[in-house]
Amino acid sequence: MFEPLRQAGFDVLARNHAEAILAHDFPRETAELVEELLGFEIELAEIVGRGGGESGQTRRLRHSLSDRNWRKHSFSVQVIVDGRQQEGISHEVDHVRFGAAGTLALEIEWNNKDPFFDRDLENFQRLHALSAISVGIIVTRGASMQEALLGRISGWLAGQGLAAEADVDRLGLASRTGAQRRAVAAQVARGVPFAEAFSKKFVADKFGPATTHWSKLEDRVRRGVGNPCPLLLIGLPDAILRG
Repeated sequence: MFEPLRQAGFDVLARNHAEAILAHDFPRETAELVEELLGFEIELAEIVGRGGGESGQTRRLRHSLSDRNWRKHSFSVQVIVDGRQQEGISHEVDHVRFGAAGTLALEIEWNNKDPFFDRDLENFQRLHALSAISVGIIVTRGASMQEALLGRISGWLAGQGLAAEADVDRLGLASRTGAQRRAVAAQVARGVPFAEAFSKKFVADKFGPATTHWSKLEDRVRRGVGNPCPLLLIGLPDAILRG
């Protein structure tokens, strides 16, 4: 079921019998997700142009999932004690797929601070305990993408002729702080090519180790965060980067 993703370089990790549940109870919904991911690409131009934020392709992935009925949903939980309703709690999930056999919840963590993983996993845990969802799914940057980002971005910028500050505006790159400009200038003064110096600072600031990527997610689930909710974790590979 997930072999096409693995063959395409995606990281795939299933926990607490999630793969068996998806294969038996949600074959159509799972096939939809796999199809969308296999067709997903990210342009380096949009990553850099948006300053590391969610690219146009990532937004289009969200829209295409929504078109297949993976839509935002807020789960409302009411607690009644001795006939009296207590304060309600809501759990919002970006992509929820209601099926005949149950409900799937999915979050895309393209580039947030890594504590968002705790929020997502604990949210899935609570919803599963309430029998509101069958499986929780998280899609994030995979290990190969995280490792490749610096080289791919640096190569793309060099290919675009980024050689000085004047080229930053010419290429329509995201605005930067004075501190970021000074850090790049200091590296250039030591003989580092401008495109390489810019890329190092950009990747360190926008896609550093404290952001949402595969190793941070894998570490949490290995420690049991989110248990006992069945979980499917998917890491986007460097192979989907274009440019």
